[in-house]
Amino acid sequence: MAELKEAMSLRSIAFNKPYGVLPCFTDPAGRPTLADYIKVPDVYAAGRLDQDSEGLLILTSDGTLAHRITGPQHKLPKVYLVQVERIPDHKAITQLCQGVELAGRRTRTAKVRLLIEEPSLPERPVPIRFRKHVPTAWLEMTIHEGMNRQVRRMTAAVGHPTLRLIRIAIGAVHLGDLKPGEWRDLREDDISDLSSRPRSF
Repeated sequence: MAELKEAMSLRSIAFNKPYGVLPCFTDPAGRPTLADYIKVPDVYAAGRLDQDSEGLLILTSDGTLAHRITGPQHKLPKVYLVQVERIPDHKAITQLCQGVELAGRRTRTAKVRLLIEEPSLPERPVPIRFRKHVPTAWLEMTIHEGMNRQVRRMTAAVGHPTLRLIRIAIGAVHLGDLKPGEWRDLREDDISDLSSRPRSF
């Protein structure tokens, strides 16, 4: 009975983190944090999404679920829209797919595709750095681990620095129509998918 009561009290939410918001609830320097948007008690971010990155962040009071999301052994796919400097050629895309060396460690294989059209996204409050004679391109990248600033480091390693980064999915949980700063409770099927056994790649 106690276990059932505990399970019923657990809360997990999907949040569209805006640019410039720290992925925590307090900041001594007074910068924007999750507390400015989320008033749900006892939930904490499961995984990283840096201040200058945007998009899907899952917050939960369920420690087991948080471990499933963050543990690299679970190989949970995380999907990003990535705006990069210049247009990557086939060689650069292949390198990203096969994995790149970061600080002496090779990243796992990834799924990467060059988008033909620019995705429809809300304007960022701080525009990306603009260089008149340097074109930009958008990639969709799916990775299965969460090294610190991994996507940014991967694109930089193949000569295409990241200008804007938006996470749009974690496992079967998608950002959907959440606007920046909005959140929703996760459905039971979302949680079941996140809690399922590790994938094989």
